[in-house]
This record gives sequence, C-alpha cells and structure tokens, in this order.
Amino acid sequence: MFSQTMIEKYTQNFLEIVEKLRGLIDRSDAILIGIGAGMSASAGFDYSGKRFSDNFSDFQEKYGIEDMYSGGFYPFGSLEEYWAWWSCMIKLNRYDSAVGKPYLDLLSLIAEKNYFVLTTNVDHQVQKAGFDKERLFYTQGDYGLWQCSLPCHSKTYDNKETVISMVEEQRNMKVPSSLVPHCPVCGRPMSMNLRSDDTFVEDEGWHEAAGRYEKFLNRNINKHLLLLELGVGYNTPGIIKYPFWQIAERNRNASYVCINDRDTPVPRAIEKQSICVKGDIGAVLKILKC
Repeated sequence: MFSQTMIEKYTQNFLEIVEKLRGLIDRSDAILIGIGAGMSASAGFDYSGKRFSDNFSDFQEKYGIEDMYSGGFYPFGSLEEYWAWWSCMIKLNRYDSAVGKPYLDLLSLIAEKNYFVLTTNVDHQVQKAGFDKERLFYTQGDYGLWQCSLPCHSKTYDNKETVISMVEEQRNMKVPSSLVPHCPVCGRPMSMNLRSDDTFVEDEGWHEAAGRYEKFLNRNINKHLLLLELGVGYNTPGIIKYPFWQIAERNRNASYVCINDRDTPVPRAIEKQSICVKGDIGAVLKILKC
C-alpha cells in the first residue's frame, strides 16, 4: 500500500529537495498547513525528558507520573490535586512558553500567501507567533480554556487569572478549595476544553473557525494547492493526514509535503505529487527561510 521517500539531512539530495519546496511555496495558489505535536517538539516543547523532570519532579515522585501527556490522564484523588497538576501544565505550556522559532520561520515563509492553518495542537503557539486568527482552526481545544465537565452548555471560559493563582497558592501539590473552578450555570466542576471524549465543547468560536476552513477548501480545492503537513503523527490522523491525502488524490494539481522526524509513508496513489522529508522540522524551515 505504501512507498516511502527518506531524505536525510545535509546531503545534496536534501538541498535539492529544499529548493523544490521553495518553488512549491512560491508557485502555489493556496497553502493548507497542517500542524501536529511534532512542530512544538521541534521548538523544544517536549512533554518528557528533562523538561518534564525540571518542572514536575514532585508529581513524578509522589504519583509515579512519567511524562506530561500521561499525567493528563492520572486519576487524582481530589479536585484540589487535579487542578494542582493542570494549573502547572497550563502555565508552563500555554502562558510561560515563548514563541517557538519554527513557528516564526513558518510564518515568515507564508505570511504573504493565501494560506490556512489547521492544527491539533492546544498550546497556542500558532496564535502567539502572529498567524492571522481568521486563517486558523485549532480543532482539539486550547490549554487556555475551560468548559463545564457535563457539559450543560456550549461555552468556554478563559482561565489565565485563576491558573496563575492556582500555581502561586498551591501547597503539597494541592490548590486551595476556593480556587477549584465550577460551572457558573449548573455548578458542576469545570474541566479542560481538550478533546478526549464526547463531552468536548465546540463553542461558537470553534464553529466559526470550522466554517472559515470549509470556505477556504471550497475556494481552493481544485487550484494549485500545497498541502504542507508538519509534525503530524498517527494519534488523530483523521483530522489532518488522511484528509490531506484524500485532497491530493482528488486534485492532481495539488502537492503534498510532509516534514517529520519520524518515518513519512505516503500512499502510492499520490506518490508522484508528494515530497516527504524525514528530519527536524525546525532545521528544514530554517534552511527554507534562508
């Protein structure tokens, strides 16, 4: 079913491919960008290793949590403990993190183009980098938003002020009970606005962004469209990867580009339209920008 083109860094072949990518960006009528977790990892925002141990050694020691991702599913014994963990997660990954250079380099490459960004990331990096908000759809939520855990209504709430207070006032990995957030409508505990099950709230802003994404596709689906996939894995391939493949197969004027530090298989049906680069996303974008 699959073939695979692997282009290693620092070879003449790699540099030729970079030039071809530059040409595609310049000549495309539209660019649809799909951004996954690998993009933020390339920017240094790892969820494991030193960055995890530097910021969560106390949780690691007490609960045996091994990385930030798995910590999000830990069955904490109380809401005070739950929000101690999540407030530290949110503050580190949403409010304290600087803008990752790969995001800035990407913006410099496509800022003047007809582009749209589809991302499964929830760390707000695309917004921080300065991409046009009207050309952005973050499908899986945002660390900066809360929702009713039921949910009893389709609205989300900014959490920055409370999160900062939680981090400052927590003791022994518990936040004060007075800071535990509850739904202003039904009184149930709030939860993160992150898609993990069917309780995820798609609020008004989410639907507006989905509508803009659909309009972008309708306007550009049959043009010389560049499908630029950055750091997308197989946790949720149905959001970016598989739709990109399907668009490329339907539109023979489209080009599919995948940059990932892991293996980058592509269906044979779109092999001739595809460029797959196995390498660090930040390094490739830096070279493209030069």
